[in-house]
Amino acid sequence: MNLFYFLLLVVSVLLALQSAYSAALMLYAWQDETKRHKAQIPATYKRPRINFTILLPARHEEAVIQDTIQRVVDLNYPRELVQVLIIIEAGDHGTISKVNEKLAQLYRQGIFNVELLTFSDKPINKPHGLNIGLQHSKGNVITIFDAEDEPHPEILQVVNTVITREFAPVVQCGVQLMNFRDRWFSALNVLEYFFWFKSRLHYQASAEIVPLGGNTVFVWRQLLDWLGGWDQYCLTEDADVGIRLSAAKVPIRVIYEDEYVTKEETPPTVGQFIKQRTRWNQGFLQVLAKRDWLKLPGFYQKFMALYILCSPLLQLLTLLYMPVSLWTIFFLKVPAWLALITSLPFYLLVIQLLINMAGLREFTRAHKLKTTPLDYLRTGFAFIPYQVMLGWGALRACWRQLLGMNSWEKTVHLGAHRAASIPPVRPHVPAGQAPLVSFAASFKFEVEQEPGNQGVLEEVKLG
Repeated sequence: MNLFYFLLLVVSVLLALQSAYSAALMLYAWQDETKRHKAQIPATYKRPRINFTILLPARHEEAVIQDTIQRVVDLNYPRELVQVLIIIEAGDHGTISKVNEKLAQLYRQGIFNVELLTFSDKPINKPHGLNIGLQHSKGNVITIFDAEDEPHPEILQVVNTVITREFAPVVQCGVQLMNFRDRWFSALNVLEYFFWFKSRLHYQASAEIVPLGGNTVFVWRQLLDWLGGWDQYCLTEDADVGIRLSAAKVPIRVIYEDEYVTKEETPPTVGQFIKQRTRWNQGFLQVLAKRDWLKLPGFYQKFMALYILCSPLLQLLTLLYMPVSLWTIFFLKVPAWLALITSLPFYLLVIQLLINMAGLREFTRAHKLKTTPLDYLRTGFAFIPYQVMLGWGALRACWRQLLGMNSWEKTVHLGAHRAASIPPVRPHVPAGQAPLVSFAASFKFEVEQEPGNQGVLEEVKLG
């Protein structure tokens, strides 16, 4: 066997195994009822007791920021237990102006739990803004919403209940892109989120290795202080925090129900999509190079982390492999067994396409959206070009990483996922009394005794 045949064989087997493994993770949550039940939202809520600080970083978000502020203010939770910090770079005059307009409106209504923070020191990016917010936070639990987010009105009630019942130090909730018809690639982008948050993330939580999402993740503030906040030079500061928490053996609770997801939009153009994927891929490469994943306690956890963080390299390999494989199939005479093996990645891509088709049906049913045969046809035709886009984003990420380019390529948000009007304001829930939960410096959860409850004390041991 010559060197070309050997390399073709190795790459074909590697990509086939990767595709099969990826398909298995996409279907993980559908395998049995216990997995779905574990991820469900609590059936009843506990009395509000957690103090939350909501960090809302924004940059050039004039089109969506006021709507997002209103939705965060309207969350069904006692306002005296919620601090909202909007964090903007001082030179972003357009977004600052929109925020000040909204704050003036809220202050006239007697709503004073929203503040604007500005900063001018570098780097000008999201993780630096989050660290500024962390310094000014007063809540026991920190969460993040992006400037275009549409959180579910009950999300703080849900997380308050999970934390007080389970003493969870970190809770990751679902995020879902919604506008599946806007662009030729939108449905596949939507389905990536659908399978990631509804299925894959639950498997990773069971394996105790969770690269956290960028928003709707809730972390005890003292845990973030202990970590030193977010890495200001990492392009995926969320995944980096998740890896570091997993390495420290901090349990991460993942919950998901379609109705309770935070809604977002797909990038508006192909160029915006590729820039977004470039940033994510390069961030994974940065986290890979930091080597915190080597501190994970088990071999399988290290393997999972390596698999996730090397995904840009696998996508790049797929991009380079596709034309070579097609040329081999149609123009090069190879042994029959080698021809069969080199076809395996394509067969598994077809399986993934079928899973996506089924996922489109599941997604639209869950969110009460209608589909037509054209939606499925467009998704099918877009599947291979979408893989090319993913590969191109990976190629750009590798190139930027090699050149040491670390600038933040921002994604434009237009609010395409939103309805025409703001939903009605939910009834204001009174706090009843001061917060009952504290997080001691030794990372112990202490919950005051309630009627019918013997009191609880549980410690999270850090590795």
